[in-house]
Amino acid sequence: MRYMTAGESHGPALTAIVDGVPAGLKISEDQINSDLARRQSGYGRGGRQAIERDRVSVTAGMRFGRTIGSPVALTVANRDWENWTDRMAAFGDVPSDLVREVCPRPGHADLVGALKTNTDDCRNILERASARETAARVAAAGIAREFLAELGVEVFSYVASIGGASLDEDDPMLAAPDYKPLDIELSDVRCPSEEATEAMKAEIDAAREAGESLGGTFRIVATGLLPGVGGYATTGERLTSRIGAVLFSIPAIKGVEFGLGFEAARRPGSQVHDPITVDRKAGFTRTRNNAGGLEGGMTTGLPLIVTAAMKPIPTLMTPLSTVNLDTLEPEEASRERSDVCAVPACAVVAEAEVAFALADAYLEKFGHDNMTDIKAAVKSYRQRLRTISR
Repeated sequence: MRYMTAGESHGPALTAIVDGVPAGLKISEDQINSDLARRQSGYGRGGRQAIERDRVSVTAGMRFGRTIGSPVALTVANRDWENWTDRMAAFGDVPSDLVREVCPRPGHADLVGALKTNTDDCRNILERASARETAARVAAAGIAREFLAELGVEVFSYVASIGGASLDEDDPMLAAPDYKPLDIELSDVRCPSEEATEAMKAEIDAAREAGESLGGTFRIVATGLLPGVGGYATTGERLTSRIGAVLFSIPAIKGVEFGLGFEAARRPGSQVHDPITVDRKAGFTRTRNNAGGLEGGMTTGLPLIVTAAMKPIPTLMTPLSTVNLDTLEPEEASRERSDVCAVPACAVVAEAEVAFALADAYLEKFGHDNMTDIKAAVKSYRQRLRTISR
């Protein structure tokens, strides 16, 4: 299962095409729209979120609420397009009053993208490099999430820190799977602790007053996974490399940790690796989950726990210095309407990417033609694992 998106931040719409979708998968339009709303939420978001009310439109690959085995096409309209029709028109002459973006923002794709594509207008770059593109990713991931849910796999996320404020967790690998999604979604910053939520909001308020932006960390958790999904023989099979790659495809992500992550480098092996045991009901399992649900590039059957670090948004209300591309003189970076903090939203996007990677790995292992055959293959595999562990 894979996807491709198209569309600009202020173009007519964002489009996603999802290929490799098995036939017979039930899809909920309301569930996709709920995920789109989660992507737009979070304390510290900017004015664009007050304009857009993202909703998905499915234009291909489904009939009567189920997939038919062909590529699924989804569209999310940009309401702000009506304010940009002249400046972002696909055809016609360049408006006489067009103001080019010639002051690239540090930390963004503006300058290197302009150099790469030989343009004198950074808008050609920033429109596509904008985080607005992730709305199409989240819409597309609705397909992957529904597929995983049919097989008993759930994916969620929560914010662990924003700026200097952090969620106090003695053992995140133990605590993470037990957080309640309702507690997370009721928080303004998608954090399961009320105390940490208020501290994070205070950090965002201070950053807004200073004309700053803030990053943070969040965790993605997947439960209900079968052991042995993924691979060990080649680099492309390993889920560590695949999940790491899709998370780093989100432009703001600067670090990814599986399980203990960097903490594993500070401990001796006896305090890192997870002892193996066998349980008559659960089969082969581990007495702890420091590995975060992956060993040798494959799922262990324990919850997958991945932590990602998001950098601060590069658009600042107190801009950094840059160089004007026309004059080559120092100047302040351009300002785009932006967020102070988008860590809670970025976590939702990361959920989407992890769901795609897991769905693709499940399809490789259990087949991809239709849901009936896939479920039968999963049932047979579960039975074999139960037999071995007895």
